[in-house]
Amino acid sequence: MTKPLRYDYVIIGAGSAGCVLANRLSADGRNQVLILEAGPLDRSIFIHVPAGVYKVYKDPSINWNYETEAEPELYDRRVGMPRGRVVGGSSSINAMVYMRGHPLDYDRWASELGLAKWSYAQCLPYFKASENSDRGADDWRGADGPLGVTKGCYENQLYDAFLDAGEQSGQGTSDDLNGYKPEGVARLDATKKNGRRCSAAVAHLRPALARDNLTLKTDAMVHRLVVEGNRVSGIEFEHKGERQRVEVEKEVISSGGAINSPQLLMLSGIGPADHLRAHGITPQIDLPGVGRNLQDHATVALKFSCLEPVTIHKITNPVRKALAGARWMVDRSGIASSNIWEAGGLVRGNADVAYPNLQYHFGPVGVDYEGTKIRLEQAFTLQIDQLRPKSSGHIELKSANPLDRPALHFDYLTAPEDARELVEAVHLARDLVAQRAFDRFRGAELGPSAGAKTDEEIEAAVRQLTETDYHPCGTCRMGSDSLAVVDEELKVHGISGLRVVDASVMPQIISANLNAPTQMIAARAADFILGRPQLEPFHARFHFSDETG
Repeated sequence: MTKPLRYDYVIIGAGSAGCVLANRLSADGRNQVLILEAGPLDRSIFIHVPAGVYKVYKDPSINWNYETEAEPELYDRRVGMPRGRVVGGSSSINAMVYMRGHPLDYDRWASELGLAKWSYAQCLPYFKASENSDRGADDWRGADGPLGVTKGCYENQLYDAFLDAGEQSGQGTSDDLNGYKPEGVARLDATKKNGRRCSAAVAHLRPALARDNLTLKTDAMVHRLVVEGNRVSGIEFEHKGERQRVEVEKEVISSGGAINSPQLLMLSGIGPADHLRAHGITPQIDLPGVGRNLQDHATVALKFSCLEPVTIHKITNPVRKALAGARWMVDRSGIASSNIWEAGGLVRGNADVAYPNLQYHFGPVGVDYEGTKIRLEQAFTLQIDQLRPKSSGHIELKSANPLDRPALHFDYLTAPEDARELVEAVHLARDLVAQRAFDRFRGAELGPSAGAKTDEEIEAAVRQLTETDYHPCGTCRMGSDSLAVVDEELKVHGISGLRVVDASVMPQIISANLNAPTQMIAARAADFILGRPQLEPFHARFHFSDETG
């Protein structure tokens, strides 16, 4: 092992949270900051071309490509779980949808879970400060931040039909799901700028790398945290086949995500003591909540054949693909500049929920996989996410070897309410597609759900179709009870010099995509770490607060 290096702060993981932290912790030049990433630089052109998402989101060279254990309520299927293993993390391979979650999610954290520092009014200023939205600045939006956010603008008749159907069905429409009315169907925002993906690496890390006090090491696999007494004093990692040790003056921040962060803590002796001993790991801090509370958005995709050739399936033609690529190279426009899922919505599956519990993502194409190859069809797809599942799972070690992948037990649909909600979701989605706006385009429903009519038949199809929407979280959750892992300022309970800053700290999953909230959490964490005041809370108006007075 080489001579120890020394830094003020070490960030483990150059993903959505890590990139934000690296920028903010190094900004004043006083702190020496090291950020370690297990994967390579984000050099692939397909990362930066928005439509290249289908090339990168399972690419093994930049992806952990995890897989769940057999899921008991999904006919023992294993569910693929892509996670970014590249600079930018999952923000470099995701579908770029920018959603913050419903304001009431955060207010529930504050009021019901005792996390008084995490109400939406306290989070909103950080969303706004980070954002550079092409919608412009207002009470809900920011236009001066580093993260490019672009409203969906690719023209396709199917997007128009989707929006019209929202109105006709009574499910409603919204001008901005991140604004005054976070309910209804709408054109979605994406983390894009000037026709390119704007990952966390592009927005936050790349500008900061010019600073002398920030060091990025790629292909650096962290093996364990070094615990001395009641403090984390350093880390050990492997870089280019060589074991190295880093000594840390102030703090280590784990930003590996909802899978890697709890794995690293457990490998370092921080976690459920009995589980650690079973793998020959000496417990340093007995924290039984590490790896528990694993949550995700279960999703079901309905696919319908399209009667008119208006879908984007022809892009796979070599000539069309070349022309699309050439157009993107010239002016960053055309189909290559689209992230495909440019429309969606937040809707209620029943009258009993206080706010939307289902999310749509709509794409003007059908997608099938033949092995590792993608086949596009003349079809359109309506993906439905369950936003606040009752089911939760856990992560556990398979061994003390850091190169062995952990066991992922998501336990989808183990709570009976979850299956019922997804049955309701199928009915709601079919009702949307049955509206007259789709009459010109709507062909037969395709796939396993097509023949399902009764609730029992639909539930059987749901169990066959349910997949992940790539939003794992909650495994190092905030709180003060016996199963909490970090406090409100994201410091790990029972040990100094260590924080977790990523989606794993969410106590409950939020009602939308997780990338924007993860970056917000990291921005707030940076101020906590540096001892700076938080931004002044801002109480924006929302349609539901107006309705209730």
